[in-house]
Order: sequence, then structure tokens, then C-alpha cells
Amino acid sequence: MINFRRIDLNLLVTLDVLLSEHNVTRAAERLHLSQPSVSVHLAKLRDIFGDPLLLPGPRGMLPTARADALRGPLKEALRELELAVAPTAPFDPALADQTWRVAAADYGESTVLIPAMRGLRAAAPGTRLAVLDIAPDRVARMAERGDIDLALRTKDMAPADLHQRALFTERYVLAGRLGHPALKRRPTLSQFGKLEHAIVSPDGGGFRGITDEALARQGLSRRVVLSVPHFLFLLSVLATTDIVAMVPERLIRHATGLRVVEPPVDVPGFEMVMLWHERSHRDPAHMWLREHVMASV
Repeated sequence: MINFRRIDLNLLVTLDVLLSEHNVTRAAERLHLSQPSVSVHLAKLRDIFGDPLLLPGPRGMLPTARADALRGPLKEALRELELAVAPTAPFDPALADQTWRVAAADYGESTVLIPAMRGLRAAAPGTRLAVLDIAPDRVARMAERGDIDLALRTKDMAPADLHQRALFTERYVLAGRLGHPALKRRPTLSQFGKLEHAIVSPDGGGFRGITDEALARQGLSRRVVLSVPHFLFLLSVLATTDIVAMVPERLIRHATGLRVVEPPVDVPGFEMVMLWHERSHRDPAHMWLREHVMASV
């Protein structure tokens, strides 16, 4: 049995040319090698295969039965290997059929993916998009396994071992229903604290957030009467009740039925980032998707 690890790939390339030319001199010219070098290659090949492979003949060299059996499979194998190591072809979105998998909560869906969708469908109509709501502590592992292509997260929740690119910086505003009597103008801190507030708690059930921390630094507090896990439900609550909320400005940029005012307390904003793993960092298709998302926000 031939030990494949003993075979130098250059020897197989030489054999392929010899089986095509049936002549050491012509094979040497095609391979840009000296005739003695090709002869040395042939000697090594004969030793590996235990067969003379090419025999002297009246019009050059004649292949043995073993060489004839090798000809087709060898040529096909070298062709496949050449394709495997060739530079990756440019990505053509019009011909693509990828299924993209993106990890995003509802905020990322609304502010990043929805703006990207129209252009994505127009430029790459054969692709599909799967949006997954994944716990933050699973993002890095799923990206490493290739289970997701991208993740959309706030910078403070971004795993350190993933590539990241900033999408935008967000700020908070105070929102309530149109005609809310307390939002005709910017409320005072005292008025703000007396309003009924809602909060989005991704972990579920929390009644304290960064607004409460900012108030506490001034010795103040507010009334948080509702905790919800998603922004979509929160927007419906704001539009139909007298409950108010501190919400990211981009989220309600095109919302109807809401009144937006500047809050009386300075609440730090956050940076939204796009995350991906090193395994897909240089992939042309993945690079195209990242640039498309960047251009859409």
C-alpha cells in the first residue's frame, strides 16, 4: 500500500505532464525544469508506485497499464486541488444563495436589520435571513461554531474575542403618548419623578436601570410601575396609557402616536456594535454583508 504522506505533490504534477507529453524533454519544458530533474522525478515515481509507469517506445515513451489507470483520476484530483487553493472568487450578491444568521434583540432588529432589509432583498434576492434572539453569554460560542454570522449588541455586552465594528452611538429621550399632560414641555426633575415609568428589562422583571442610577447620584428616585422584556410591547403601552419611559431615540424616530421630549436627567447613552468571529473575517460574502449593514444604518 502506498503511503500517501510520502508523495511530494510536485511529483504528481510531473507525472501528470509526463502522461500528457510521453516525453521527458517536452515535459521538462512545460514544467520549467531541467531534463535531469524530470528524470529524477520519474525515478522517484517509479519507486513509489512500484511500476515503470513510462517505457521507452519508437515515438517517445509508452504508458504502462498502471499509468493509464492513473491518468484520469490524477488529472481530476489535481484540478480539484487547484480549485481548492485558488484565490476566492469575488462575491456576487445577485447570484448568492446564502442563509445569513444574525443574533439580535428587538432593538437591533428595529434599528439595524429593518433599515438593511430593503437593500438586502434588492441586491441579494436569493439569500435568506434568520434572526435569532440569543442570550449574550452564548454569542461568542455560537459565532465560533459558525451557528451565527453576525451579532448586534451594545458595546458593553460585546465579547472581547470577537471582531467588532461600531454602528452608531445612541442617546435616551423621554417618551409618552401624544397629548400627555405632563409632556407638553420638558418636565422638571420633581415632575419627572412623580410620573409612572416603564422599563425594559432584558433579564426579566427588573425595576431599576441606568436612569435610576443617574437619579440616585442626585439623591432622587422615580416611580417604575412596569417592567417589560421587549421594546415593541413598551411602545404600545406608551401610546395607549399615561405611562412614560426613557427610550433610545432611534427606536422611536418613526413611531406614531408618541410625544418625545428631552429628559431632565442626564442619562449615558450607548454604542451599538456589530460582532463576528475570525473564521469569517476574510470571507468575501461575509465582508459584503458587513459593509451592507454598515451602509444601511
